[in-house]
Amino acid sequence: MIRLSALLALALCALPAAAQEFSVLVSPPRFEASTKPGETFRSVLEITNVSSQPARLGIRTADWTLRADASAEFDYALAPGSCRPWVGLEAAEVHLPANGKRRYRFEVAVPADAPVGECRFALMLEGDPQAVRGSTVPIAGRIGVIVYLAVGGAAPRLTVMGTRTATVEGREVPAIEVRNDGNAHGRLDGLVEGEDAGGTRYAFAPNGLPILPGETRVIPLVPQADRPDAPAPTLRFPVRLKGRLETSAGAVDVEGTFPG
Repeated sequence: MIRLSALLALALCALPAAAQEFSVLVSPPRFEASTKPGETFRSVLEITNVSSQPARLGIRTADWTLRADASAEFDYALAPGSCRPWVGLEAAEVHLPANGKRRYRFEVAVPADAPVGECRFALMLEGDPQAVRGSTVPIAGRIGVIVYLAVGGAAPRLTVMGTRTATVEGREVPAIEVRNDGNAHGRLDGLVEGEDAGGTRYAFAPNGLPILPGETRVIPLVPQADRPDAPAPTLRFPVRLKGRLETSAGAVDVEGTFPG
């Protein structure tokens, strides 16, 4: 089982300079799509080798779960109810020249009797194990690209269950507990207006973590600075928030006083 940060963007992975370079970009960083039972979903992952050395990548699928700390557990063993047997890959490995690109195809053949729900898996790209200075164990770079495929109209159903605070980069911020009673993952998007105890108004943004079916997840609401180069705001609690956040299946109301 492999543990990686879910916010690894799963887009750029590089080994230390002491090892032969493994620097690969993937686009898109995740797939979110829908299909119907009996149909085949097809898509393309673009892989770019940004190294001055050729790269060989092994590619396979994995099941995954998201932990409370926002790290993902990737597992190559087939999980109960996994949709990975539906997945077809173009090749088990690819070779990229220095600074080269490759369009990699994959497909998901959904059975005609597939139930309404969400097919979730990861495409794992793995470099060759390489020696790293200071380590007696060779290290292999890995990238995980998450695929979410809603089948038969599957959708999230998100509800705010409570309020609390959370710590983000050493700063206390408001947070909401969000429950997903639907049959597909959901995310919160948008901005909520709020005011801290000092009378300063901010726009607060959710952190964008997925909320999987059956889960309740704490979603921090982070105050946005006036300028991109401005330091992160430090709030004075209590903080009052009121507004709506969007989801792929509607909107949720956010309102309350966060005592801190």
